[in-house]
Amino acid sequence: MTAPRPAHRAAYDVAVPAQALLGEGPTWDPVARRLLWIDILGSRVHTYDPSDGRRTLRRTEQHVGAAKPRAGGGLVLNLRDGVGLLDPDDTFRWLHREPVPGRRANDAAVAPDGSLWAGTMRYDEAAGGGTLSRYAGDGAAEVLLDDVTVSNGTGWSPDGRLMYYVDTPTRRIDVFDVRADGQTGQTGGGRIAGRRPLAGIEEGAGFPDGLCVDADGCVWVALWDGGAVRRYTPAGELDRVITLPVPRVTACAFGGPDLTDLYITTARVGLTAPHPLAGSLLVVPDAGRGVAQPAFAG
Repeated sequence: MTAPRPAHRAAYDVAVPAQALLGEGPTWDPVARRLLWIDILGSRVHTYDPSDGRRTLRRTEQHVGAAKPRAGGGLVLNLRDGVGLLDPDDTFRWLHREPVPGRRANDAAVAPDGSLWAGTMRYDEAAGGGTLSRYAGDGAAEVLLDDVTVSNGTGWSPDGRLMYYVDTPTRRIDVFDVRADGQTGQTGGGRIAGRRPLAGIEEGAGFPDGLCVDADGCVWVALWDGGAVRRYTPAGELDRVITLPVPRVTACAFGGPDLTDLYITTARVGLTAPHPLAGSLLVVPDAGRGVAQPAFAG
């Protein structure tokens, strides 16, 4: 485990002042040129346009773990009872419905091949009660990891050959090798192997939550109860820490027209004395350079 270096106190702005219970899943939509983010326990999907500050809000009928753009328009939603599709005309339909009592959706990400990798967890956070599954555009589902406690951040290296993953209670960012698809030869598909730690979060620094990968292949991870976002190099070395004024930092993603602004979600849930900005969407301008994320193929 690499010892932390002195924190970099980057200037942050409040993109959206909010009181989200469990803000999560920031995702830049390059077609709509806006940021998507969610409130899991508030059952809300938010959008934010940084060019004019315009915001929208859509309520979902279930707790929502993630919302990602679809290639044909609309959104794919990781919901309590499965994965659903929201069409551009606001029509909803299930892609894959598989309710499990006591279990809910959590973070999700779209792989380079356009598949959705969606996580689940138990409401009581029972050990091993969650999963990480892959959903193809036609709804075909495959469980990739079946002994997960709190499935969280998922992301790929710029060349698609590595997949990074967080099961929060392990206090680790793990890395997998991604095997090329046997038919197309494309990397970033549905086969992962060689799981190993990339970096560990030391006791007292919080727990790893959502993550994103930048154009240099570095991994940025939000720290729940750590009040920070950290960046780790592909070798697992800690080279940057952004301290923030809220303890429950949940996820991060690059956005904006040039993918240089780091958007950060936060949470209020469980705080006895919430900071005024807890639950808001924050942004660190010119934090780095992100990678364009693919849309879901379904």
